[in-house]
Amino acid sequence: MDFDVVVVGAGPAGLATAMRLKQRAAEAGAEVSVVVVEKGAEVGAHILSGAVVDPSGLDALVPGWRDDPERPLDTEVTKDEFLFLGPAGGVRLPNLFMPSLMSNHGNFIGSLGRVCRWLAPRAEALGVEIYPGFAASEVLVEDGKVVGVATGDLGIGRDGEPGPSYTRGMELRAKYTVFAEGARGNLAKQMIARYGLMEGREPQKYGIGVKELWEVQPERHRAGLVQHSFGWPLDNRTGGGSWLYHYGENLVSVGFVVHLNYENPTLSPFDEMQRFKTHPIIAETFEGAKRIAYGARAIVEGGWQSVPKLSFPGGCLVGDAGGFVNVPRIKGSHNAMLSGILCADHVFEAVQAGRGHDEVASYEEAWRASAVGEDLYRVRNVKPMWSRYGTALGVALGGLDMWTHQIMGSSFFGTLPHGKPDHECLKPLSEVKPKSYPRPDGVLTFDKLSSVFLSNTNHEEDQPSHLVLLDPKVPVEHNLPKYGEPARLYCPAGVYEIVYADPDARTDPKFVINAQNCVHCKTCDIKDPTQNIQWVTPEGGGGPVYPNM
Repeated sequence: MDFDVVVVGAGPAGLATAMRLKQRAAEAGAEVSVVVVEKGAEVGAHILSGAVVDPSGLDALVPGWRDDPERPLDTEVTKDEFLFLGPAGGVRLPNLFMPSLMSNHGNFIGSLGRVCRWLAPRAEALGVEIYPGFAASEVLVEDGKVVGVATGDLGIGRDGEPGPSYTRGMELRAKYTVFAEGARGNLAKQMIARYGLMEGREPQKYGIGVKELWEVQPERHRAGLVQHSFGWPLDNRTGGGSWLYHYGENLVSVGFVVHLNYENPTLSPFDEMQRFKTHPIIAETFEGAKRIAYGARAIVEGGWQSVPKLSFPGGCLVGDAGGFVNVPRIKGSHNAMLSGILCADHVFEAVQAGRGHDEVASYEEAWRASAVGEDLYRVRNVKPMWSRYGTALGVALGGLDMWTHQIMGSSFFGTLPHGKPDHECLKPLSEVKPKSYPRPDGVLTFDKLSSVFLSNTNHEEDQPSHLVLLDPKVPVEHNLPKYGEPARLYCPAGVYEIVYADPDARTDPKFVINAQNCVHCKTCDIKDPTQNIQWVTPEGGGGPVYPNM
């Protein structure tokens, strides 16, 4: 099938790209054919975010969205709280000390999945074709130029052979292909490597965000409250923090982020999140409450220094595939949409000029001077300072740097580097104090498998594993003795296990991959110390089905 533009991924960036292309075509009285392929079973199924949404992206894409009676965001932020937690108490930081960009007033609390589900029919009304349940698994390259993508075959058995329900994938060819796969997307990762898009850039940095959605007692609900914290349960050398967002009908989104440059291989981000909820200041919110949803995803944290080159022959990167998250604000959906709009403007001009399969270099040249670039530039030193100096001093210096930008428009520190990639940061077991975690109580704290159940995750079991080991011997022969095999801990879905023939004697260890549990967070692809685990696209429609996360 031939199109002018193929967009991979129906998240906020992909949908914004597709809609803007059609809007520009309508304004010009032209025809531009656009298709969006989405690996989730439905639009929004794989979308997870906090989410406090800066509406600037939505305002630019659909200016009248606030007047829609079915608008996807209806809880405005009414109060901001910033906390520094210790083991038994905490200190609220005065909002007066926070740079103005940290204020959430004017933003909305809600579900980013719901935003995407709201955008999808509006995109289709503009003439965009959307194919959910079709995973783009291969980039089509001819003469060094991207000419489209192919969707994965359906009905391939675990042995790699076609089964009774086998259906061949489709080739979707286009003049330009836009990759909007989110953080650490499989095809975007291939394009970054193939075209050397990180050359001259700092390594990309990541965090993992673990989220739960709770229905709380009415007396515990404070609609419009946004609460962020850092400190306990993480130590000073481990970056991360939390959020509690009150919105809707007695809903509270609670999440915990751990920066993936952490050093202790016995740390479990999932279990740190469970511990966080037991803090006296936090636990009271959940008295008599019910947990109704769970999920996890990687968060791009490199910012300004780590954005890859965004254009290459026949293709572009937008949204989290380009790394546009503002880390201190914990926001990226606005930049995802704005990058999609910016990309669409430049791709449309190229199509109108009769071009195809060449590099839309003007998009790469424009982004740093755009609203996206301005948003990332003024916070570019917060993450490096946090990593270099630890939480207490690093956050304080990051705040000073943001104030300096707000007042003077520049920084005393210039632009700081990030250093080594996240997978190189683990220390051996011999150099750390092992961490242990209490058993979950099933009321406030939970285990991984019961949590995965709430994510509605499902994969066709008779299919090749989408978690590929480059060398099957590495987990047991290298990672286990040196690091305790950290995959079993950094994975928030219980995908990886070490199983012993005799558990007491710990003899004959085997590395087991429960691929059917995978929530597509990509943490294994990022954090594995030898980069031995490769996350590839599973059969279309597999994975979580998040209910408005």
